[in-house]
Amino acid sequence: MVEIYNNERLDYLLAEERMKIIQSPEVFSFSLDAVLLANFAYVPIKRGSILDLCTGNGVIPLLLSRKTKARITGVELQERIYDMAVRNVKLNRLTEQIDMIHKDLKKLQPILGQSSFDAVTCNPPYFPTPMESEHNENRYLTIARHEVYCTLEDVVKACKLHVRPGGKVSMVHRPGRLVDIISLFRKYKLEPKRLQLVYSKQGREANMLLIEGTRDGKADLKILPPLYIYNEAGEYTKEAKEIIYGT
Repeated sequence: MVEIYNNERLDYLLAEERMKIIQSPEVFSFSLDAVLLANFAYVPIKRGSILDLCTGNGVIPLLLSRKTKARITGVELQERIYDMAVRNVKLNRLTEQIDMIHKDLKKLQPILGQSSFDAVTCNPPYFPTPMESEHNENRYLTIARHEVYCTLEDVVKACKLHVRPGGKVSMVHRPGRLVDIISLFRKYKLEPKRLQLVYSKQGREANMLLIEGTRDGKADLKILPPLYIYNEAGEYTKEAKEIIYGT
């Protein structure tokens, strides 16, 4: 029996009604970013190992478990959110496939070693906010969204450290950081291979990006077709429905 705490709710994991997820509007609820990254990311199908950094309540490992039998390890810094992730794994009876680690991603080497994962995914903090006055009043959300405990470079460095040569690193981020991401990927020998820009609807600026790099790969970046989430009627596009609902 998995305990549900005060201010938490139990939701279905998108269209997958066999899977549920514990969430809390006061602590952590996953967003579309995680769903798109789980769909976009390369994962080994039958065997291998996957590392998910900044895992939050474990949504990406849960989503990935639907399309791979590989071992998945999630890493979360915030103890309260890590506890949610652990309970989500138990709730969905995935303890034999998914492990959760409560640790700073900059201090994982003694636990995980290096170059040991076939794929690494990450939905990192987006905002390099220098002033505390600009942070969210909710401490949990501040740490999840702002580079308080890890910078973009910390994240890319950790991805490179733990992915094997030839392995894939997939990340979701904001378009405004694209130049920084590509620069850091190349600095740490992660060659950008696939890039997709995500738009709320046609005629708008991109508000999200998905990028994949290969450790020690050769230069050959493919720009995928744009992904639009809503049509002019404000409904999900066919492509978005397929990702979100599987239909």
